[in-house]
Amino acid sequence: MNSLLPGDSSRLLIGGSLVAGGNGVFDNVNPATEEVIGTAADADAADMNAAIAAARTAFDETDWSRDHAFRVRCLEQLQAALKAHAEELREITIAEVGAPIMFTSGPQLEGPIEDLSFATQLAANYEWETELGISAPMGISTHRVVRREAVGVVGAITPWNFPHQINFAKLGPALAAGNTIVLKPAPDTPWCAAALGSIITEETDIPPGVVNIVTSSDHGLGAQLSGDPRVDLISFTGSTGTGRAVMASAAQNLKKTFLELGGKSAFIVLDDADLATAVSYAGFSLCVHAGQGCALTTRLLVPRARYDEAVEAVAATMSGIRPGDPTSPGTVCGPVISDRQRSRVLGYIDSARADGGRIVTGGGRPAEHERGFFVEPTVIADLDNSAKAAQEEIFGPVLVVLPYDGDDEAVRIANDSPYGLSGAVWGKDPERIRRVTDGVRTGTLGVNGGMWYSADAPFGGYKQSGIGREMGVAGFEEYLETKLVATAQ
Repeated sequence: MNSLLPGDSSRLLIGGSLVAGGNGVFDNVNPATEEVIGTAADADAADMNAAIAAARTAFDETDWSRDHAFRVRCLEQLQAALKAHAEELREITIAEVGAPIMFTSGPQLEGPIEDLSFATQLAANYEWETELGISAPMGISTHRVVRREAVGVVGAITPWNFPHQINFAKLGPALAAGNTIVLKPAPDTPWCAAALGSIITEETDIPPGVVNIVTSSDHGLGAQLSGDPRVDLISFTGSTGTGRAVMASAAQNLKKTFLELGGKSAFIVLDDADLATAVSYAGFSLCVHAGQGCALTTRLLVPRARYDEAVEAVAATMSGIRPGDPTSPGTVCGPVISDRQRSRVLGYIDSARADGGRIVTGGGRPAEHERGFFVEPTVIADLDNSAKAAQEEIFGPVLVVLPYDGDDEAVRIANDSPYGLSGAVWGKDPERIRRVTDGVRTGTLGVNGGMWYSADAPFGGYKQSGIGREMGVAGFEEYLETKLVATAQ
């Protein structure tokens, strides 16, 4: 397909070498055309075992975790190489993710590459030791130093919706902190990870065994990775159901666990907001990448007195966004990732109908696309917040519009969810906005279109949306342990 992948698509990066996968290969499918575009290495349990062993050896028997300057140089090399291969990576991303080309200049590719600078600069300037000075606990004069050290071997399990962003969000901080890593990407998007492996092997000085990438059609390898006692930390992004299983497996060895899970975030439009602008923003943002984002706001909460107006306005916005070819510069909403995911999304729309919901626009497969895993942007009205489509994560371009009476009820409905990942508030009165944002139990909130996601800002959720934070200093420190050294004086 391109210079990054000839031959490499059927190999794994284990112990610093590109090797053949134990189970041969599995097909990689373009979600926009449903065509097989190539193959990827199909690793087995033996391959995963070898990858874990390589990461363990590299951490235990080299000075990777202690040589901060060397790690910084390696990460700078990696970022430069990724930039040099940006056009090839763009081609891969569009083909296997179905990501619209316009977003590869932002969150689907170029943004995550740029964001590697944050982890690199943090590693270069981080205060690895902190002096606590001399004290006399229990009458013993003692000099105390707090040291921050790498956790060890990191097992990273990543999803398919934003593969570069999530792979780099784990790989960058984990390596900057001094860890070694075993990366298991989703079976739907193996090439993004395989290309990364090729670049690391051929164009950086990252030592053998520090990074290991295991692509596989076998979801059971994730359980193997999370349960292996040689792995010190599991960093998982994916569904809440799978996150529970990962946490249970990791608990066997009481290892550190970071979980970034599902969401059912609320977009609250206050009664003093510019309704047309707010709901148009809500509808457009949900169509980006066919609604395949855990932090997207999929419940639109509007004042009951303006409910009909809001439903009509957001439906006008979403009906004007037609799913299209991701290679076209004007496409906002591409396909969902697979036939299975399309069936899942359409199943939620059917459940909304069964619960009395009204499909205002969309609701099915677009007639203009005979092939490809496309779903029409869909607005659902007249549901209660307790309905399945209002409570569960759909991961498609489906918006549920809910009425409320007063700010307190808006907060109550927003919090009436097992999730707490993100949200939005639109209004004019700063004091009201502050009261609402104080009341909503969620990890991130955007006000009047404010963007909460960036490399230097912590991202994560409350409740069943996860444990811990990714990105920012907080995300970097997820990959560190704290050691106190006390010396008698």
